[in-house]
This record gives sequence, C-alpha cells and structure tokens, in this order.
Amino acid sequence: MPAERYDVAVAGGGLTGLVAAACFARAGFEVLVVEGRERGAEGDGRVSALTVASERILRRLGAWEGITGAAPFRRMRVWEAGGGAEIRFDAAAVGAEHLGHIVPNQVVVEALEAAAESLGVAWIRPARVSGLALGSGEATVDLGATRIRAGLLVGADGADSLVRKLTGIPVRGRDYGQLGIVCSVRPERHHRDIAWQVARPAGPLAFLPLPDGLCSIVWSTERAHAEHLLALADEAFRHELEAAFERRLGAVEWAGPRAGFPLRAIRAATYSAPRVALVGDAAHTIHPLAGQGVNLGILDAAVLAEVAAEAAGRGRDPGGRAVLERYERRRKAHNVAVHCAVDGFDRLYRAGGRRCARFATRVSPPPTGSPPSSGASSSTPRGSPATSRPPPRHSTDPRGGLPGPRRAPSGRHPGRGAWGRPPGARTARQTGASFPRTFGVEGHGRGRPRRWPRFLPAGRSGPRGW
Repeated sequence: MPAERYDVAVAGGGLTGLVAAACFARAGFEVLVVEGRERGAEGDGRVSALTVASERILRRLGAWEGITGAAPFRRMRVWEAGGGAEIRFDAAAVGAEHLGHIVPNQVVVEALEAAAESLGVAWIRPARVSGLALGSGEATVDLGATRIRAGLLVGADGADSLVRKLTGIPVRGRDYGQLGIVCSVRPERHHRDIAWQVARPAGPLAFLPLPDGLCSIVWSTERAHAEHLLALADEAFRHELEAAFERRLGAVEWAGPRAGFPLRAIRAATYSAPRVALVGDAAHTIHPLAGQGVNLGILDAAVLAEVAAEAAGRGRDPGGRAVLERYERRRKAHNVAVHCAVDGFDRLYRAGGRRCARFATRVSPPPTGSPPSSGASSSTPRGSPATSRPPPRHSTDPRGGLPGPRRAPSGRHPGRGAWGRPPGARTARQTGASFPRTFGVEGHGRGRPRRWPRFLPAGRSGPRGW
C-alpha cells in the first residue's frame, strides 16, 4: 500500500508545532501533525509570557478565544538582589493596554488543537519519527507502524529534535548548569498585574501574574541548589522562596507542586535541509530569563507558512531550497540577536558583585516607588547636573556604530562634535529609536524595519495585512 501524501507534515504537536500546522492549513495546505503523546495528556506546569505579536497570531488562527485563564501583565519590575538598581517597564508609557499575557502552556496547546482541527488538520498520535528519506520532490517519513510522504517536513519536536538529528544538522550549545524550578504560589499581597523578577548571582527568580492573585514562579538556579529546593518540605521551600524574592509581595501563603527542568541554549547551524525546516526549540533555545523562547518559535512558524504560501501562489515549490533559505534569512538573524542578548545578561548577572551594579546603574534605574516616565524609566533625566559628563574622547561613527577618533569635518558648526552633532548628543541607534517599543510588535533592527508575517495586521507598526 503506497504511503499517504500530504503537502506539509509537522513533527511535534506542541505549541510551536500546532501554530505551524494551523498557519499552513489556513493558507490552504493539506497538513498532518505527528505527535508522540495522546490527546489530553497532563501538562508539565510551565507557563509562557506571550507578547502582543504572539497574541495577534493566535487571534488570526482562531485560537485565542479558546484560551482561558490568560493573565495580562501591564508592568514589569526587574531589580538586582540585595537592594541594587531597578528597572521598570509600563505599557501605558508606550500607549499599550498591556505588555503581554501569562498563560499556562497546556491551555494554549488545547486551544490550538481545537483551532487546527477546525481548519482540517489531520493527526497521527501517538507516533514519532523513526526514519527519514529525503528526495528531490518529497520527504518520506517512517513512523514505525506506517509511512507518510510530504512535500515539506517541519521539525517542531523540541530541543532534542529527532528530525534535526536524522537530517544531520549540527548544533552549538551551552549548558547553563542550572535547573529551572516552576510552580504556582499564592503570595500575601496581590501582584497588581506586574511581572516581577529579581536578578540573583545564581540565576533569576520571576513571579509571573496569574488569575485570582496567584503567581507562577520560574526560579533558575544552580543544579545542586535546585535539587535541594525540590527536596524541601513545602513550608521550608516557602521560607527560602520568600527570602530569595526579598518579600516583595509579602509571605508566600501556599505553593503548589514543583518541577525542575534543565536549562541550556542551543543554535542549529542551519534551519533547513532538503524538504525539511526547523522551527522553535528544534532550531534554537534560550535562557528563560527574558521569557522569549515561545514567542520566537511562534514567529518562526508564522514566517515559514507565509513564505511557503507566497511561493505556492507564484507557482513555485513551497518546499524547495530557495523558499526554505528565504525563511532562514528572515528568522535566523533575529533569533541569534535575541539569543546573544539573553545569554549576555545571564553571564552579566551570574558574574555578580560590583560589575552588575555598575552596569545596572548605567541603564538609569528609577528610585523605588517613582512612576515610570517611559517604557524603561530613568531615575535622573539625561543631561541633568547629577548625570552630566564631559564629552567623550571618542565618537560613534553613524555609518557602522564603531568607536573612532574625533574628527573635525570641514565647515562644521562651531561647538559641534564629530559628524556635526553637539558633544554628548546621542544617535538614533544609541537611543534605540529604530528598535521596537514593545518586543515583537514593531519593526526590528538597524535600517529598514523587519518584515513580519502576514498573520499580523497591517498598521502604523509596520506588519503587513494578511
């Protein structure tokens, strides 16, 4: 009996894989999802901080309406342990209703499963990819008891991706030597729709808002300490949690079951092979301190479906090499930039001591209790007597952002520094004017704004309409 053929086969029925399946199905492709777990399997207790961009994609797919228990967070508080500097973010400062939502992963998966089925996605479960043969026109996937053929195989099967291993794509990685402890807690005081995070030398501790005054904690710490915390009785664990969080929300009155997950960062050398594309954790993982892993995977899935649909609309092969390379060009640079930024912050705060304090002071932390004046508020306005500094000995070259000697262009205005700017003036790149106000909503990067997937609405922020 010949193997059944699909336009797209998605290996992995997790959050990112289901977004990919629903995006492809909505674009008119015949889609199959291969998932190793039975439907209704219990979740692992983890939550995701979904950005506004991810929310819009889920709304376009018809999944957001099925998500219950999503808690919006409108502000963020990040501070250094031991009474150090603090940074604040506020949605109102950028004219937004909220910065994102905290949602249990299992709730999102169930809503996406329903949306995918309504779009005609087929399923084979429980099943896993056990073999793979890549041809010029299709991929033949061995599922053990059966085989299927697909014009494109999407690897969305996690950090230990079998699809990635079978295609021989190498990865580079870093083991953080940490475990991430997750559980739900009830603090004495309400979280006030704020996402809280304290930066500790051993790793960050976050209290993320949930409905009914609950919080989901993500405590990243060294492996030996994490195993000690997991073995503690409930009362002893609550006391250690209160101390680590500096009792910002008072006592911890209740703590649910705990679970620990190893933390590591990986980057695949390439996101594609003949007839194969990797998305989400199969292509990249990052430290959870910024909560961006799931959002990067959602954007991967949406962009991959978009470039494939555009190719099919022009009569081209949506699983061809040129299409997959285009997907990689649009996503890899963004993912690598976020990976490096998050990894850098982890290294900085784990270094501890005065180095962290000096860095945090440079980003102009606000005084405790003061209202933020922008997305990341400052304690003292730039240029005030308290923070004014003499002109730098080197200037920033606007052509590449590299430091260079101060030069005096001919005919410059008296009193102006190199490149015709007043001494101490900041370029657009230094002020971050070309970067998004809220991550994942507006354009990204230097120069022209990044192209966003069609699943985001068109408007002032730059994404194209579907």
